[in-house]
Amino acid sequence: MPEAAKIIYTKTDEAPALATHSLLPILQAFTKGSGFELETWDISLTGRIIANFPDNLTAEQKILDYLTMCGDLCKEPGANLVKLPNISASIPQLKSAIQELQVEGYDIPDYPDDPATDEQRQIHARYSIVIGSAVNPVIREGNSDRRSAISVKEHGKRNPHRMMQDWPEVSKTRVGHMTSGDFYGSEQAVTTSAAGSAAIEFVTRDGRVTELKSGIPLQSGEIVDCAVMNVKELREFYGEEIANAKAEGVLLSLHVKSTMMRVSDPIIFGHCVSVYYQDVFDKHAADLGELAVNPDNGIAELYTKIQSLPEDKRAEIEADIQAVYSVRPELSMVNSNRGITNLHVPSDTIIDASMPVIVRDGGRTWGPDNELHDTIALIPDRSYATLYQSIIEDCQEHGAFDPSTIGSVANVGLMAQAAEEYGSHDKTFKAPSNGTIRVVDSSGATLMEQRVEEGDIFRMCQTKDEPIQDWVRLGVNRAKITGTPSIFWLDPNRAHDAELIKKVDQYLPTHDTAGLDIRTMSTMDAMRFSMARSRAGQDTIAVTGNVLRDYLTDLFPILELGTSAKMLSVVPLLQGGGTI
Repeated sequence: MPEAAKIIYTKTDEAPALATHSLLPILQAFTKGSGFELETWDISLTGRIIANFPDNLTAEQKILDYLTMCGDLCKEPGANLVKLPNISASIPQLKSAIQELQVEGYDIPDYPDDPATDEQRQIHARYSIVIGSAVNPVIREGNSDRRSAISVKEHGKRNPHRMMQDWPEVSKTRVGHMTSGDFYGSEQAVTTSAAGSAAIEFVTRDGRVTELKSGIPLQSGEIVDCAVMNVKELREFYGEEIANAKAEGVLLSLHVKSTMMRVSDPIIFGHCVSVYYQDVFDKHAADLGELAVNPDNGIAELYTKIQSLPEDKRAEIEADIQAVYSVRPELSMVNSNRGITNLHVPSDTIIDASMPVIVRDGGRTWGPDNELHDTIALIPDRSYATLYQSIIEDCQEHGAFDPSTIGSVANVGLMAQAAEEYGSHDKTFKAPSNGTIRVVDSSGATLMEQRVEEGDIFRMCQTKDEPIQDWVRLGVNRAKITGTPSIFWLDPNRAHDAELIKKVDQYLPTHDTAGLDIRTMSTMDAMRFSMARSRAGQDTIAVTGNVLRDYLTDLFPILELGTSAKMLSVVPLLQGGGTI
């Protein structure tokens, strides 16, 4: 472990690289003569790949497993870590990084899409800890305190960003979400009464049991929840909204987070790809199956893999793809000039970045003609879709926000120890057939169970009690320091949130809250309350769960300052120390 006088500076991979590269010498200049020394640890995607596959590398090529070292450091009272933004890599990004390393002479294995041997399964498992949200759950041993510094906010008001677009008098933009069959509707939750362990089992309709995961540690008082996304209803939802977008003459856009939610959301993304391009996938099923085209990786993978087909067959498939665009609604574009659509690559459109930009751009997104158009923004799961619909409706009624007068919405986020959905990756499974997936304790008693059909997405989440207590404390402290209302964003109709509300009600009385404005509101009510205060130039503190923390700390800063990069992000660690 580093000495107390050492600050760890992380080497990461999120653009712009020039900014992170130039920051280090600035910090070195500031700390010169202070007794602190900055040491760089490589936790980039390529760094994680190299650290996890040292088997055939030379001594010069090998590097330490700095990510694990960061995780250990964050449990120490003397932790001092400067953590730069990092990508949550999708499968296409992982494959690109592997190829780059191989070209540079690193003897590392290819990523096996469909592992068939024990060796391939072992390689697949090792790569699974590299992709998606590989970094943050490891180092997040504290809750999040994110806000714009007063000086930054005042500068933003005096010099408002010019990216805010007016909303048209008539806007057709809306969020499309499921009304049943989603995670929100199926969620179950329990609070454990004692420490122990749990397992996740799949039970077929005829009673055969397969263990999906065992030895899941449970602490006393932690909230455990599980939910299922029914893919049959998901595909029906996509079909209906695709038809609606065509009929209404608006763009179709999909907003998920295939990077952070590396198991569930690529599947959700892939179903949208295969429904939108269904004519192509149906007509050419044999050829695409032989090429192992996986819609979860986007239509770009199809284009890449058909290059190995005879020219006439490749041309036929490409022509059929173009024919789809004549009968389907136009897609939101990532790059109109290059023809890169919203459905090309799962990592190209990330909900916490894409939805705020739609709000900023007057409820519109870019179309194939390189112009802004209204859209049906598909966010299948209702857990968070409704908050975006709420802000769209507010802007349709009141117009765009004014960056020169808008108030701030700071955030206190529950994220320590892989809280909630962002810690669910290793407990997320695709149902192998019809049956039941259940969570059982060490005695074999069933804690929760979900009926599933083949292909359904099951996930289990954990939220430990110590982080919850610290989160409540942090929410109260920020209210005391600022005199600003602290709003706990919790939906009593959602099973997990209902358990969390009980804990908030339990722990709030242990703090001195005299004279403070602290409330618990549903997501929709909290959004309306915060927007009204913002339009009036008043500040609000949003005390939220992990996913809402992620979404809101992009949404409001992008509206206020034009970017979330100017936010102050502090993580007071549970054991002392902190990260910035």
